[in-house]
Amino acid sequence: MVPRWRSSNFCKLGEMDRCIAFQIAYDGTDFAGSQLQPGVRTVQGVLEQSWWRLHAEHVRVTLAGRTDAGVHASGQVGNVTTTSERTLETILRAMNALLPPDVSIPQIWEPPRDFHARFWAEHRTYEYVLDDAPVASPFLRRTALAVSRTLDVEAMHEASQVLVGTHDYAAFTLGVPVGPTVRSCVSVECQRRLIGGHSVAVVRITASGFLRNMVRIVVGTLLLVGVGSLTAEGLKAILDGRNRQKAGNLAPAHGLTLVSVTYPRSALRPLE
Repeated sequence: MVPRWRSSNFCKLGEMDRCIAFQIAYDGTDFAGSQLQPGVRTVQGVLEQSWWRLHAEHVRVTLAGRTDAGVHASGQVGNVTTTSERTLETILRAMNALLPPDVSIPQIWEPPRDFHARFWAEHRTYEYVLDDAPVASPFLRRTALAVSRTLDVEAMHEASQVLVGTHDYAAFTLGVPVGPTVRSCVSVECQRRLIGGHSVAVVRITASGFLRNMVRIVVGTLLLVGVGSLTAEGLKAILDGRNRQKAGNLAPAHGLTLVSVTYPRSALRPLE
């Protein structure tokens, strides 16, 4: 069969073309990130390879958000443009059979044909897990950062509220920013949670968009609050000062998970 190439990025749609969207979950430990890169294993790469094995059709998978090497996802979203006539149920079952064990597709649907996973997204939510128990759980070593002392999660939550709203987050990104550094942060929550009976601290951030490494630097700065080295007033001064050198360290990638992407109702996404 002669391979066909279909791109979901603003291609000219034919009468037989469909847009297929899907939720994607993955353990990012053994990936060099989500986006396709030559010579390395990526989430986008294994999705496109599995699609080819199923349909003998080369598609470009468009992802809602870019995740770095080691970052996980439970609610990533992707879409493809395809001429496949298979049912959604068949595609879901077959793709999950073909994908490697560190990637799965929990949900699939058929949105409008001009749907774009990235540009239609209204908000993205990330969570960062901090294992601050006296003895770290070996079961969380791939998905949580073990810290050496108990964190004051209430202080972290109180301080984090200065980040909510529309601000210039230049202090919370690496390198020279490309374009504006103003973003709108919908919510920041710091709370205790039990994972497998093990108490952890979770930082949950929802925004319309993020700067490069923004969440991980925010977490690194909130850790300073959690150990008593930084106050809420100090965090506000860092935000207002827009100086990266004043903020905390970049938290390691493995504690971060993209947990959800929200879309307008017109995207026709079914309830999760």
